[in-house]
Amino acid sequence: MRATMARVSTSSQSSLPTTELASYSAAMTTTTYRGLPGFALNDTPAASSPPDPTQSLRENLELVDDLTRFAEGIYSESAVRKKWRLSEETWELLGNDDELVRAIEKTRIQRVRNGSFKRERSQQHVTRAPDVLAGIMDDPKQSAKHRIDSAKVLDSFSGNGPQAEAEPERFVIKIDLGADLRAKGQDPNPGDVITIEATPRPSTPKQIEDDHNEQPSDEWRR
Repeated sequence: MRATMARVSTSSQSSLPTTELASYSAAMTTTTYRGLPGFALNDTPAASSPPDPTQSLRENLELVDDLTRFAEGIYSESAVRKKWRLSEETWELLGNDDELVRAIEKTRIQRVRNGSFKRERSQQHVTRAPDVLAGIMDDPKQSAKHRIDSAKVLDSFSGNGPQAEAEPERFVIKIDLGADLRAKGQDPNPGDVITIEATPRPSTPKQIEDDHNEQPSDEWRR
């Protein structure tokens, strides 16, 4: 039985035409793998697009803000390039980047609307005020009043804080007991008008302590 099956198998394999076997072998050797690009052994890798040298700079919001200040005249070119270490070539690339130019224009509009441009520009100009005031104060041709006023303003500029210390808040209570006489056209007694000045209650521990240590005043009774 086994010998019979072996003869049948041998006869079926040998029954294939020789020409068909030759063409099948040739097709196997000449067919090239056309799968995913870059995965075939004899396939040429796909060419990649060159990187954008200004993309990372364009996405830097702080740099965009500084370039906007340069466009507004607040920062100088040398200051921006020194801060960000921008070469001449990179500076030219940034100037020719349309997307960056649009981002700067958008930021300029936002700064005008929220008041940032006006505030920073004013701060830049007001720094020249001491020189102008000093020139008026030292000019003998100016009037004495102008020179004294300039000295006073310079003195206020030289303080430790940006603003003079604000006066403490006070409440004024006025009681007019002669309103009825005034309504009748008569002159009221000046003593009928009582004025009381008071300060708000202390809110911090230090203010509470100072308030308890202070001697009471009866000035309002006078």
